Amino acid sequence: MPQRYSKLSWVASLTATTMTMAAVAPAHAGTATGAATEWTQVLNNGELVSLVGQSGEQIQNQLTQISQLAQQIETQLNIYQNLLQNTAILPSHMWGQVESDLNQLRSIVDQGQGIAFSMGNADDVLQQRFQSYSDLRTNLPSNQTFSTTYQSWSDTNRDTIASTLKAASLTADQFDSEETTMSSLRSMSETADGQMKALQVGHQIATQQVAQMQKLRGLVSQQMTMMGTWLQTEQTDKDLAQARREKFFNAEVKSIPEGQKMEPRW
Repeated sequence: MPQRYSKLSWVASLTATTMTMAAVAPAHAGTATGAATEWTQVLNNGELVSLVGQSGEQIQNQLTQISQLAQQIETQLNIYQNLLQNTAILPSHMWGQVESDLNQLRSIVDQGQGIAFSMGNADDVLQQRFQSYSDLRTNLPSNQTFSTTYQSWSDTNRDTIASTLKAASLTADQFDSEETTMSSLRSMSETADGQMKALQVGHQIATQQVAQMQKLRGLVSQQMTMMGTWLQTEQTDKDLAQARREKFFNAEVKSIPEGQKMEPRW
């Protein structure tokens, strides 16, 4: 740009000098060559004016190019700014106490003599505490044995029902903390100013949904465990009654010895 303006200044100075010389020249020129000199000066002046016009047009084109380049740079800066905004991550994450809640749920159902869904050997425990019909036929419990067995059945059912109710109460108590977490996530979702932040909030909400499903699975599993334990108790009680009836009716009947009189004795 400084070179272009220097050239323009030089051309303008040269034009002014030439026009001044053209104005002075006729006073000193001869009659024979005066007309030719004037036409030559006019042509030279016209050529200089043409050069000045071309230089101005070139400067205008360069100014237009500079303006277009500035617009392109501004557009690129806006794109880069949007890229930074869309790739920005959340300053904090809201995961809640999911793992702690699930651990409490697993531990609270495994209390006393109850059967819990988290027990790996729940089937073995049921078989040990509730004998099958074939076992009762071959090994019918006596009075003392049956008392202990019945107490084990009662404790198993009562503790299983109690732990199931505790689990339901625990999940109800966790509603407040879960609502606080979801409220924070909703606020973060409403104020997310970039694609990455919005995706991260959506991921955290999906994680909370998975946690709720896990808690629901725990409650349903414990409810099924409680129902299975109760039904097992009912079936074992029926099997025990049937085994006793069979023993009674199949008992050996002793005959009365002959010659013994049936008479009262005092």
